[in-house]
Amino acid sequence: MGKTLKIYIAILVLLLVAIVVIDNNRPKPIDWTPTYSVKDKIPYGMYVFDKEMGSLLKNQKIEKFSQTPYEYFDSKYNYDTLVNDYKVKGTFLSVSKTSDLDNQSVTEICSFVRYGNTAFISSETIPNALLDSLKLKMDSEFKYSDSIYNWLANKKLGNQKYKITEGVNNNYFSKIDTLDTTVLGYQNGDSARVNFIKVKYYGGTFYLHTQPVAFTNFHLLKGNHHEYAEKVLSYIPKTTIFWCTKDQNGEMISASPMRYILSQPALKWAWYIFLIGMLIFILFNAKRKQRIVPIIKPLANTTVDFTKTIGNLYYQEGDHNNIIDKKIIYFLEKVRNEYLIDTHKLDDDFIKKLQHKSGKNLNDIENLVSLINLYRKSRFISVEEDLIQMNNAIEKVTS
Repeated sequence: MGKTLKIYIAILVLLLVAIVVIDNNRPKPIDWTPTYSVKDKIPYGMYVFDKEMGSLLKNQKIEKFSQTPYEYFDSKYNYDTLVNDYKVKGTFLSVSKTSDLDNQSVTEICSFVRYGNTAFISSETIPNALLDSLKLKMDSEFKYSDSIYNWLANKKLGNQKYKITEGVNNNYFSKIDTLDTTVLGYQNGDSARVNFIKVKYYGGTFYLHTQPVAFTNFHLLKGNHHEYAEKVLSYIPKTTIFWCTKDQNGEMISASPMRYILSQPALKWAWYIFLIGMLIFILFNAKRKQRIVPIIKPLANTTVDFTKTIGNLYYQEGDHNNIIDKKIIYFLEKVRNEYLIDTHKLDDDFIKKLQHKSGKNLNDIENLVSLINLYRKSRFISVEEDLIQMNNAIEKVTS
């Protein structure tokens, strides 16, 4: 392990330790997500509502179900032609941020209420299919106000107005059928708006409320806000409560094996730092590495050795003429191969071409050509000095 890599690892470890220490010493941020889950203890969960149902709805049997209302109540209906009624009697209860009741469920709830039962729905939005059936219309004030009060219309329940600003919405009932509808509660932004109503529907009754945030942990534990929730729920008849908690039981659990690590801030950042560290490690070690290339000795030029041997043999025998012949042949062969010059006639034109292509000294070339022509004419070398002179002249031009 290289020194540089050790430094990087040490820095990452120190950074990880620092993040864990800082994260453990800082207050955990509050999660304000409006989950309306009965398992969540966060401000907009319904853990407290679930635990305090017995106090809010005294002496009433409570049955929770996580199916759709259609699936639950359809199984409770007796299709015998002599009966044609539900096997159970009571109140359907739904408290959620936004109502996602499908059309089949809305039809089933209407049928359940028609047979003398009750439905209590507290949601910021009411399904259009239900609004149409009850001849209602909803609207919203888009102007924000930090002083939103909620209160009940029945003076027997007191004149108290509850300032509920955290998590409230500006939706209200803008149109009602006054023949079958009774206003039970109001809220005010710019002016008083209807947010809680009672609607007669054949043999039963609907209670519709637009501020479900009143039943969340935050408001049930804040000041006297629980009184508002108790007053709203006091309208529910003393019967069995069928509480629909579909998608509010915390069923949406991630299938990822990393879900616990990613749910804890310290572990989540440790995981991210590990991934970043591995990426840095890979980048710094992605350089090309290979084994040491062994030294391969070049093949010996036996032709050169052979030539030297032959040359020494001629030199020892004193055969200077033969050596000169070989030198001239070698020189002219080199001129033909390297410079592509015709060597049949060694004249002034040959000298100019050779000097132009080789860049050698003109006097040296002229001297060599003169010696070669002289040798070819005389064909006689009397002393060793003449051989040396010829060799030196050739080396000046070829080196």
